[in-house]
Amino acid sequence: MAERSTAAVDVADNSGDEPLTAKADEATADGVAQTRERETAEEGAAETGEPADPGAASPPELHSGHKLARRYRLEECVTRLDGFSSWRAVDEKLRRAVGVHLLPADHPRARSVLAAARSSALLGDPRFVHVLDAVEENDLVYVVHEWLPDATELTALLAAGPLEAHDAYQLVSQVSQAMAAAHREGLAHLRLTPSAVLRTSTGQYRIRGLAVNAALRGISSDTPQRTDTEAIGALLYASLTQRWPYEDDAYGLSGLPKGVGLIAPDQVRAGVHRGLSELAMRALVNDGATASRQEPPCTTPEELVKAIGEMPRIRPPEPVFTAPPEYQRTTYQQGSYGRTTPPGATQPIPPPPPPLQSRTGKALKWTVSALLIAALGLGSWQLADALMDRGKSEDPGKSETSEGGDKNKPKPTQPIDIAKGQEYVLKGDAQDLQGVPNTYDGDSSTYWRTNSFIGGPKLAPYKPGVGIVYDLGKEQEVSSASIGLRYIGDHTTIELYATDSMSSSTPPSSMKKIGTVTTEGRTAKIKAKKPVATRYVLVWLTDVPSSPRDEYSGAGYKQAITDVKFAG
Repeated sequence: MAERSTAAVDVADNSGDEPLTAKADEATADGVAQTRERETAEEGAAETGEPADPGAASPPELHSGHKLARRYRLEECVTRLDGFSSWRAVDEKLRRAVGVHLLPADHPRARSVLAAARSSALLGDPRFVHVLDAVEENDLVYVVHEWLPDATELTALLAAGPLEAHDAYQLVSQVSQAMAAAHREGLAHLRLTPSAVLRTSTGQYRIRGLAVNAALRGISSDTPQRTDTEAIGALLYASLTQRWPYEDDAYGLSGLPKGVGLIAPDQVRAGVHRGLSELAMRALVNDGATASRQEPPCTTPEELVKAIGEMPRIRPPEPVFTAPPEYQRTTYQQGSYGRTTPPGATQPIPPPPPPLQSRTGKALKWTVSALLIAALGLGSWQLADALMDRGKSEDPGKSETSEGGDKNKPKPTQPIDIAKGQEYVLKGDAQDLQGVPNTYDGDSSTYWRTNSFIGGPKLAPYKPGVGIVYDLGKEQEVSSASIGLRYIGDHTTIELYATDSMSSSTPPSSMKKIGTVTTEGRTAKIKAKKPVATRYVLVWLTDVPSSPRDEYSGAGYKQAITDVKFAG
């Protein structure tokens, strides 16, 4: 199937797409190099304040408070460029913030913007900022998209410094998987810059501008997959080094020294993860980088996803605990209240009070002694009584060896590693195929999520249940499971089954049940009556709590799994 050559992308988010700037040069189909030249010219115009192309259609004369379709109230203009403008607005019907792109209906790119926005809206992938509406009305074309008030764009994150290895790994993993899914649907980005990537408060990365930004600017490419792959490599490079991997400064980052060429991130900054450095060079090989260790270049997001999967997983750093300050004892001296002590002086410790010598003191000593003697006698009597009862209960003539005693002790459980997982789809559509690895990556900030259902907590009759099948690598005895959950409330029910394969053709009623639990908290612990030998384990959710709207879905009955751990 021929690749789609023109893409477009959504622009604004919390802080807007880019500063108010002038027109970028007209896009051509000469590939990656000319795309970068066009972006550089656009940034140069912003610095010099040159006017936009007089041939372009003028942006609509709108103002704060203007209302579109009696619903979208414009609040703040965040971008005005090349005949279009972008706004932060309020959807008064649903009482939520949205972003709006506006351009005249007779703008030369109005038709392509509408087509790109509608194509992006059909994707419906939660890793992208969603297009909510695309309308032509009253000589205007406008595109309405999500606004994420809790998200921070990558530009702001990099302004504070390079990312840690685990954060950079999460960035390249999530962005690569999202773009691979978009290209499978024939959609490209072509302006995947640091301002187009947002990190939410939960640590998830969202991509804004799929299909709309490039259409707004008239950007196209004969090799869209290669263009987006190189852009992902540039994002990873910048995340590791806090430098833009080209000679020109861009997006608040300094470029590389003139005449040096593209050098590996671990040669730019000390302490950069070697595997991530090589991955960035493999993605940037399109621009002349030399692939490390003779590894083949990655020219598509799908190849980049495969290369990431072959890397050892990068775990989050261990939390650092600081010791509490040493306890300082304060001493008091009789008669010293209100007095000042010279610096460095030590308060003397008062001598202990003299022993009680009065008649009352002697009586008190005899009373204490009598109580101690009584307590010792009572303790001895109880100990002897306990020993006699134990002797009666034991079988006379039979001595218990240490070996026999160990047989009665329960064996300590051992953690079981998860080799891989796969979503179990018994009826209807899948929930979150790409999120399954997040449940056993050791990072509690990532998760697999269900869709949001209208009724609940029981999922039936919409679905008999949703869940994930895990491959333990070999047959092992499973005795318990600990499952981390994202949402609390009344209530979540989880069932654990032993099954014979990763296939979803077997209904749970035909599987061996290990255990079940119902909880209102964020951790579900399931313990089997006796260990079950199996290689494949199904975690099956039949009830989910009512949860508020988040960055992925609206309010409804839903749940998300952050961590799954098995023991045997």
